[in-house]
Amino acid sequence: MFEIITGEFWYLFPFAICVATLANYIGIGGATFFAPFFMIVLDLDANVAIAVAIITELFGFSSGVSGYFFRGLYDARIVLYGIAAAIPCAIIGANISHHIDQFLLSVLFINGLAIMAIAFIVKHHTAPCDHAATEEDYDDMDVPLKTIYTHAKEKLTYPVANMKVGATMMGVGGFLVGLLSTGLGELNAFFMIRMSRLPTKIATGTSVFIIAITVLTASITHFFSLLSMGDETYTLFLNIVIFTVPGVIIGGQLGPYFADRLKVKNFELYLGFIFLFIAVIELVELMLD
Repeated sequence: MFEIITGEFWYLFPFAICVATLANYIGIGGATFFAPFFMIVLDLDANVAIAVAIITELFGFSSGVSGYFFRGLYDARIVLYGIAAAIPCAIIGANISHHIDQFLLSVLFINGLAIMAIAFIVKHHTAPCDHAATEEDYDDMDVPLKTIYTHAKEKLTYPVANMKVGATMMGVGGFLVGLLSTGLGELNAFFMIRMSRLPTKIATGTSVFIIAITVLTASITHFFSLLSMGDETYTLFLNIVIFTVPGVIIGGQLGPYFADRLKVKNFELYLGFIFLFIAVIELVELMLD
């Protein structure tokens, strides 16, 4: 049995800072990295690892929301579309997660990640995602353009298109979050950066908003699931989150800070390689499950 509070998992604090910083910088759920880590390093059962990862992610992305909000780096219209599609699907996914063939879904998700990664890598755009775009950057897209000003008075112009397709993709992503703890951020990135070509900081901030609100609904279901697993599992959960939660709150502030200041050339190319890395992580998780 575990004591109520121990220092056994102290190393999760710096690890959580790094994961949350990366997750909030690129707009992809931290549970994607936490769940395999909990399974491999802490030897947790898959259901426990996913539940702890999603609840940890909730705190990190909630912190990230405040960071992007106060910088004005988000698109409220896309957020509303996203949560309207993702939340119901996340609830469904969380409630049927114990009654569906997760192996098949995981295989499909890994293959989907690989396909999106190849799309990012083979045909990536260096503009306008990596700088303050102008209308000329979107001459090849016959769609309306939207211009916003961040709280730092930076002018950002980007297209408004494919919203029905985006809502569908976010619904699928929400379902995957409830079911597998991952997927929404990856599909958000593909839709907003690859298909719609939003500036990366707007795409990332918008994705963080959608994920945070969606994960809130999924985490409630998973939290009650943890309570039903007994006192020992709940005590283990407390000993983990006592270090991960402060870490992801710090990382949730660092991610938006770097997103607002760093100008990364070929962001889509790097994102493609990150997707490949995530696919490998998911494959390892699948083999361990």
